[in-house]
Amino acid sequence: MIASSPLKAKNKKMKNKKTVLYGVIILLTGVIYFAVQAQQKNGTHRANFSGEWKSGESISMGGNIVCCYNPGDRMLAKTMKIAEQANFLTIEVSSSFPGTAPVTSQEKLTFDGKESQINHGPERGKKFTVKWSDDGQTMTVNSIVHLMVATPYNVNVLEQMVVYVTEVWKLSNDGKSISVQANAKSNSFDDGRSWTTVFDKAN
Repeated sequence: MIASSPLKAKNKKMKNKKTVLYGVIILLTGVIYFAVQAQQKNGTHRANFSGEWKSGESISMGGNIVCCYNPGDRMLAKTMKIAEQANFLTIEVSSSFPGTAPVTSQEKLTFDGKESQINHGPERGKKFTVKWSDDGQTMTVNSIVHLMVATPYNVNVLEQMVVYVTEVWKLSNDGKSISVQANAKSNSFDDGRSWTTVFDKAN
């Protein structure tokens, strides 16, 4: 009996180690499971903007900032064709200034929070980031637009104009319209501007 005591103690110690190991495995499995479930739940309930959408006027027209954009920019478009993926969405548009030929383009909005950039030549273009709200119901696009404009009373001298634009996109409860609440401020106009543009689903 005395000789077998160390062996029993060793077996008991090994059994305790196995019990702890099994407990850790079960705990990690539970953590991974609930993390996956939470991720799936967030993805399931996120608003989906896919489809073709039409509005009576472009987003930029409502804020009277049409001159801030180049032909082909989605902010000048009255119609948007949106395809949404897991980590980004694409917006196909055709837009132009009055009396000019339409320009077709595609803009990609990525959901990773990293800055994207579109260049239209020296000192002209825009940088933007995209972020979803925690509940997945609104999408916010923050843009910084750079362009060169003529100075007052001297059209031959250009100066840098910077416009900061924030858009908050929200899908209606019935999924038939998108409201874009926008505001803009610039070094060229004193007061900020706020307005809403509504796009109705075309298909």
